[in-house]
Amino acid sequence: MSRYIRPNVTGATVFFTVTLAERGDDLLVREVDRLREAVRQTKRDHLFGIEAWVVLPDHIHCIWQLPAGDRDYGMRWRLIKARFSHGLPEGQRRASHVARGERGIWQRRFWEHHVRDDAELARLIRYCWINPVKHGLVTRPEDWPFSSVHRGARFLPGAVTTM
Repeated sequence: MSRYIRPNVTGATVFFTVTLAERGDDLLVREVDRLREAVRQTKRDHLFGIEAWVVLPDHIHCIWQLPAGDRDYGMRWRLIKARFSHGLPEGQRRASHVARGERGIWQRRFWEHHVRDDAELARLIRYCWINPVKHGLVTRPEDWPFSSVHRGARFLPGAVTTM
């Protein structure tokens, strides 16, 4: 079994892709208010800034700015996933899901990439915003309702009402 070691960087800007276990499902857009509340609660308890966010039917892309001295984005994702999943029907569960108390809704891991500079940050923000177009959901990024494109290039970390 491989052992992944995350970078030991505090206060980092990090790009994420987080995916449902069932690709092709539309759970995230059907339950977007539940997702918003899970993010809101987690941000309240464990502050982080949001540079960009887009919710697609079966996955999320987002860019976070962690506070100085903090690198624990894994804990934040565990909380968001658990809060979102609470009260939803269980997905397909394997023995490993049962053993870990997981509901089988999310892919176990997520993909992350530490942003190196402002040019890369701008490119990744554009990637988030263009993703609904790439997936054929809309013809213009502005037409997708579950995106931070409606807030401009950057917005306040405490105000996540549109994702």
